Amino acid sequence: MARPNSIEVFRTFLKLGLTSFGGPVAHLGYFRNELVIRRKWLTEEHYGQLVALCQFLPGPASSQVGFALGLLRGGYRGGLAAWVAFTVPSALLLILFAIGAVNLDGAVGQGLMVGLKAVAVAVVAHAVWGMAKALTPDVRRIVIGLAAVGLALFLPGNLGQIVAIVVGLVLGMLWCRNILGSSLPPLTVAISKRVGIICAALFVVLLVGLPVLTAILENPWVSLTDAFYRAGALVFGGGHVVLPLLQGEPAVVEAVTQDQFLAGYGAAQAVPGPLFTFAAYLGFEMGTGSAPWLSATVALVAIFLPGILLLLAVLPFWGQLQQNSLVRAGVAGANAAVVGILAAALIHPIITSGITGIAPLIIAVGCFVLLMFAKLPAWAVVLIGGLGGVLAAVSDIGMGWG
Repeated sequence: MARPNSIEVFRTFLKLGLTSFGGPVAHLGYFRNELVIRRKWLTEEHYGQLVALCQFLPGPASSQVGFALGLLRGGYRGGLAAWVAFTVPSALLLILFAIGAVNLDGAVGQGLMVGLKAVAVAVVAHAVWGMAKALTPDVRRIVIGLAAVGLALFLPGNLGQIVAIVVGLVLGMLWCRNILGSSLPPLTVAISKRVGIICAALFVVLLVGLPVLTAILENPWVSLTDAFYRAGALVFGGGHVVLPLLQGEPAVVEAVTQDQFLAGYGAAQAVPGPLFTFAAYLGFEMGTGSAPWLSATVALVAIFLPGILLLLAVLPFWGQLQQNSLVRAGVAGANAAVVGILAAALIHPIITSGITGIAPLIIAVGCFVLLMFAKLPAWAVVLIGGLGGVLAAVSDIGMGWG
């Protein structure tokens, strides 16, 4: 019998998995709105700590945050429930797309995507506003946040995000030793250090051992597992970064055409949930006969596993580290940097790709008002924004600036 908390976690994350459009940064906004603001599973400060930690680790940051939230709420079963509920909906949608059961063309499909991108703008803007009030309440942390915005915008790729968190950590140690926020209770999880060490060892063994086994055995299943595990283990910043790496993997290149890859990439942008579920699409395309569903499952688990192992390896030591006043000050600075990273992502690519005309601008502003003042749940705002995009598309009103 599952623990009641794990059932609660599953239901909550299933709703998020069905409605969290817009990519990794938007997911963090959805999580905050549902779990920090509405359900109060943890404080704003602790949520900022989780985001900073997962941004710094390789792997899919939003999925790692989701797993950690489930872990905090319902133990190991809660973590697994959160991952399954948040991941499976988009994986199934992408597999259906591979089969040909989902068609995203036409005015209705395009309008829906426009509306959902506009909703993502509203969700992230709402998250940035709320987190800024909680995590940058003084001049020093405002400066750290602004510095993080600049670094995240002007340094290439995900390097800017990592450097921003490191700079925030260092500046926090220098500037934030006496702030009230540093005296908060540390974020702790019920994971033993022994489990953390085992997970760290397993992460390394798989990372080193799978390529060796691939070379020795020349087994397609081992090769498949190795390709997706390595992609998940060595990538910072989430799905947008892992996709080009997968495109260069020999196991993928041999089995998936360029047209299939690009079609799946486009579909991955259009479904809710984590972009890493693109692995399920590729795994399905790489399978033959009765194997596609199995190869999709193997690819999906393999790409997420390293990020979860790393998170489990670090979390048991996190609470003890935070007992140190210098570390707590550094965490306060890193939290401020997280606000800056989210603000930078809001500017680009979320606004630049989501606000493409008058209609999406109106939808985004309206959805922000509904979140901010009407206090509507995110899933309801998603439905309203999606419907607004469809209506604008079929009416051909304000879809572009031209």
